[in-house]
Amino acid sequence: MRLSQYFLPLIRENPNEAQIVSHRLMLRAGMVRQSAAGIYSWLPLGLRVLKRVEQIVREEQDRTGAQEILMPTIQPADLWRESGRYDDYGEEMLRIRDRHEREMLYGPTNEEMVTAIVRDAIKSYRDLPKNLYHIQWKFRDEVRPRFGVMRGREFLMKDAYSFDLDAAGAKHSYNKMFVAYLRTFARMGLKAIPMRAETGPIGGDLSHEFQVLAETGESEVFVHPDYLEMDWESFDDGWYQASGRDALEAAVAHFTGLYAATGDIHDPAQCPVPADKLVTARGIEVGQTFYFGTKYSVPMGAVVNLADGRSAPLEMGSYGIGVSRLVGALIEANHDDGGIIWPDSVAPFRVGLINLRAGDAKCAVAADELYARLSDRGIEVLYDDRDESPGAKFATMDLIGLPWQLIVGPRGIAAGTVELKNRRSGERLELAAEAALQRIAT
Repeated sequence: MRLSQYFLPLIRENPNEAQIVSHRLMLRAGMVRQSAAGIYSWLPLGLRVLKRVEQIVREEQDRTGAQEILMPTIQPADLWRESGRYDDYGEEMLRIRDRHEREMLYGPTNEEMVTAIVRDAIKSYRDLPKNLYHIQWKFRDEVRPRFGVMRGREFLMKDAYSFDLDAAGAKHSYNKMFVAYLRTFARMGLKAIPMRAETGPIGGDLSHEFQVLAETGESEVFVHPDYLEMDWESFDDGWYQASGRDALEAAVAHFTGLYAATGDIHDPAQCPVPADKLVTARGIEVGQTFYFGTKYSVPMGAVVNLADGRSAPLEMGSYGIGVSRLVGALIEANHDDGGIIWPDSVAPFRVGLINLRAGDAKCAVAADELYARLSDRGIEVLYDDRDESPGAKFATMDLIGLPWQLIVGPRGIAAGTVELKNRRSGERLELAAEAALQRIAT
């Protein structure tokens, strides 16, 4: 994509309304624009990152055997009355009436909807277990939306729902999702520490929040220092197989065996870690898992027939990942004074190609040729062919944070080289064009 043709409305100065780094940089880099309080339009650069994050989430859900569906954003209030949550959920729920005066709501979550779907379709124990998920926009009417996409009113969420015959099966489903979350965040270069957490309006008695430590985190967290040194990338597909149930449980035990608690449940008197060793930090919640048994299946009549003719309510869990929130969390964990530093796995483009002299015929030919060669190799490139100063071009590329910058200028052309800069390390190399392309492709 040529930058001269790309819609990238940059902002040079820090916006006054942006209080944290990710909000400032997302606005300055032309990733989002606010439409209303806590509601954002995603512009081309931001949407590319959002889609990258979404795809990683989808791939890891699929690896567990979960199946993707898509449920509506507008739900009938009667479903929520069946579960008993309609009056209990609070003012975060946006309640509406259609033209026939039927009570509806903009879904903040989907436990009721998916329970009704499974209740009507699954009648026998032979059809279990099942895990259904979707990636969908949600709305919660936050009383004070702030921090950009980190605490918005409208947000993109992956929510999955497991259905099992008994508590043991439900715990196994929970463990699979737990490890899937570790893998998902690790693929994005994030260390998301699982912490026992309150279940809130979702319900149940077992829940973990996955918290990324960051100075601008919204909540205070307390963790054992060994969490900071753990290997978060040690899982392969074998963890998900039925034969690996014991290993899966051991993996969950390993990552929950040390003390980690959110501020709302931390009790200094009960904490096993000495105060001088305990890490006190701020955390960004990027996902949460819940096991709530029969909380929804009993009131909503979601039962299956057993082999002996009896019937039993389904054992359930739900599992959320804030897909749009993750974009903000990634920036909070990956930036410097110049701007964003995207991990390779979520970068909107792999390389930024910079023509330092757009009006120079030799530079234009060399840059155009590199652009074609990168594209032919399937490498996504943003080509800065604008008639701007070199300083402005470097500032733009540092701000939007692409992993590699490939720089073409008169001096390099005379020497038969190009300059290659790694955005994360800052390393700069003078290389022959082919050597630079090989380095980018690895």
